[in-house]
Amino acid sequence: GAVSDYGVRDPFKLMEVAGYLGVETKDEEGERRPVNEIARDVALAALNEFGKIEGEVLNLKRAPAKRQQIWHDLGIAPRAIDREVVELLHRTHIGNDQDAEHILDQTMRCALGDGWGGSMLGTDLSDILFGTPSPVRSEANLGVLSEDKVNIVVHGHEPTLSEMIVAAAMDPEILEYAKSKGAKGIQLAGICCTANETLMRQGVPLAGNFLQQELAILTGAVEAMVVDIQCIFQGLVPLAEQYHTELITTSPKVKIEGATHIEFEESRALEIAKEIIRRAIDLFPKRGETTIPDIRSPLIPGFSHEYIDYALGGFYRGSLRPLNDAIMTGRIRGVVANIGCNNARVRHDELFHYVVTEFLKNDILVVETGCGAIASAKQGFMTPEAAMEYA
Repeated sequence: GAVSDYGVRDPFKLMEVAGYLGVETKDEEGERRPVNEIARDVALAALNEFGKIEGEVLNLKRAPAKRQQIWHDLGIAPRAIDREVVELLHRTHIGNDQDAEHILDQTMRCALGDGWGGSMLGTDLSDILFGTPSPVRSEANLGVLSEDKVNIVVHGHEPTLSEMIVAAAMDPEILEYAKSKGAKGIQLAGICCTANETLMRQGVPLAGNFLQQELAILTGAVEAMVVDIQCIFQGLVPLAEQYHTELITTSPKVKIEGATHIEFEESRALEIAKEIIRRAIDLFPKRGETTIPDIRSPLIPGFSHEYIDYALGGFYRGSLRPLNDAIMTGRIRGVVANIGCNNARVRHDELFHYVVTEFLKNDILVVETGCGAIASAKQGFMTPEAAMEYA
């Protein structure tokens, strides 16, 4: 293809996803097709899931048969990802659907399309491009910022740029350029969901979650905050102007008045990432007084379902059976997801701390992502020792 900076990092995941999307992995003679050809067809099939006019979202087949039947009986099985979003917007426009239960039916259909369609596809494709996560050691909280390195914070929800920034930050030429400006290196840190992406695949530490994006700039130690989409505070520009920090927008969907806009193009991914890092390095000599809290917590993220399968059964006998047995015998009383976002109306992370503590006390396995995961990481919950301490 025309994009040379990306490749297939996990061919095994590619073959698995090809099966879900009905993409042939062998040619007419029964030989394995070239990986890039399969990747192309998987990409086209994935794109078709958003706007197709017949059938239903293919990933629904990955749910248990009993659950699929419930969705079909209720008439809420999504037909295509974008189709359900557009229909819900139409129904709730002025003068249209005025039956609460009927609106709720479409709300559920839209949610299933977004979750089992868009989000699951996004996760699969990220694993194929950037690698399926496995456990890594890292740290969380504002203390991960460095006094003597160039600090770059990636913030948002799209991993295509942040993964390139990670790659560019390890380039020897870039590191030498940082040293020429008086820095000892480059420190990357993440905020919000982009943080989780680079954390679980590359071990990039977490600076914080949603309500900490302004606090990161207030340390005076951040040379650049690179944002893409969603959860970006309106007040970041005037705040950054009080320091040497440059706020850089990168998405064609998002521009912020007063911020520097460097539009990201996949065809020049690494080149653009290096340009952004060089701009940050140039700001290092302008750094003034800093106040970096000496607070950080260790964590071990990266528990993809593929890794859990391997951890419980090995390479040849991977299985979730030990987990299922523990649940059926009552040693683990259930599994919950803690995701969510911060709420400025209550003490920061307070609800996450309370809820997760109670789950652990009651022998419930907690699966986390989003800002909820970052909250737990800062509390020290995301280590093996936490289970022994609270359970």
